[in-house]
Amino acid sequence: MTKAAYKDHLGRPLVAVTGMGVVTSLGQGIEDNWTRLTAGESGIHAITRFPSESLSTRICGTVDFIDIPTPNAVERSFAFARETTIEALAQAGLSGDFGGPLFLAAPPIEPEWSARFELGDRVPPGQLNGNAYEQFLTVLRENADPVFHEAALFGSISERLADQFGTRGLPVTLSTACASGATAIQLGVEAIRQGRTDRALCVATDGSVSAEALIRFSLLSALSTNNDPPQKASRPFTKDRDGFVIAEGAATLVLESLEAALARGARIHGIISGCGEKADHFHRTRSSPDGGPAIATIRAALDDAGLSADDISYINAHGTSTPENDKMEYLSLSTVFGERMAEVPVSSNKSMIGHTLTAAGAVEAVFSLMTIATGVIPPTINYDNPDPAIPLDAVPNVKRDATVTSVLSNSFGFGGQNACLVMSAEPA
Repeated sequence: MTKAAYKDHLGRPLVAVTGMGVVTSLGQGIEDNWTRLTAGESGIHAITRFPSESLSTRICGTVDFIDIPTPNAVERSFAFARETTIEALAQAGLSGDFGGPLFLAAPPIEPEWSARFELGDRVPPGQLNGNAYEQFLTVLRENADPVFHEAALFGSISERLADQFGTRGLPVTLSTACASGATAIQLGVEAIRQGRTDRALCVATDGSVSAEALIRFSLLSALSTNNDPPQKASRPFTKDRDGFVIAEGAATLVLESLEAALARGARIHGIISGCGEKADHFHRTRSSPDGGPAIATIRAALDDAGLSADDISYINAHGTSTPENDKMEYLSLSTVFGERMAEVPVSSNKSMIGHTLTAAGAVEAVFSLMTIATGVIPPTINYDNPDPAIPLDAVPNVKRDATVTSVLSNSFGFGGQNACLVMSAEPA
């Protein structure tokens, strides 16, 4: 290949994906996840982690099959990230110190109330007067608790990953709501494009499902209450959709410049050809109903990739199954794709794995790349009552074989965080 073949339309290094790893409620590893996802199976189940009988939502997509010695959100998130990174590095054929930067998307975790109450129980009787904050600090100083301390540090997950896998420089931890996973990938892409590194490790993880988290989302009227059967709860783009299903998971992508990857004989799983991000200042949690910021984000990703809407073979939708977000996403897509919208397949894997929150953008990037590699489009399950106001080709209920050369993957997050990725097949 000539030097020009390693560059994109703007003269920047092409960024290849050479390794991937994934964990969701469907299982651990790409093989199990892809087999079950394309079979239209659901990982949504009844909550067993904490009592839920009195709650309006009693279902989730938690990952309960990986051993967590100390079952809190930080330890779960770290364990999921560790496992997906091991898988991704093995697939990339890399061992020893990674030698490139780490970009981690992690949930904005705080200690759960149960842990705070346990801390309060350590205050000696009769000393619960005055400033409670100072009393808690006194307890922590006198009875050091490394587990509680670790659970309160936002950057602890990335630091542990950096130590284990030998990444270079200060690890970056970010949290941009439901767009976080896509944002982590974008940071890796930009680092390689700017010539700062030949490789980057991009990880997104979320093990934060707790009673407190579920109640908070319920108070926002964001969660589905279709508890029975759990597998039928997530219904993107249908007339009877009523909210998303909270879930957990993680994904890791090894990014390398195409030139460096081919020089070492690495297998190429696809190219991250475009990234777009735009802020939405409409509301703290709601997306702008006119779709303006989402439209701008999609167009920015396409422009960055040097592609038009006509070049996209498949859209991996954000597709949360909330009444408002699905409508907004259709509006934004139909604005960008115009009359072609009716013929572009659009599916949502959240119908099967739920919404993995901070991890979603990276998990869906892995599935998008698998679609390109295998020529199989995962279905949108539970698509039994289509919303006539959202006339999409949602790949209803059954997978579809197709030649897919470029995928648009959408991530539209709470708080106005929007990020889109365009992934393409390796250039011939």
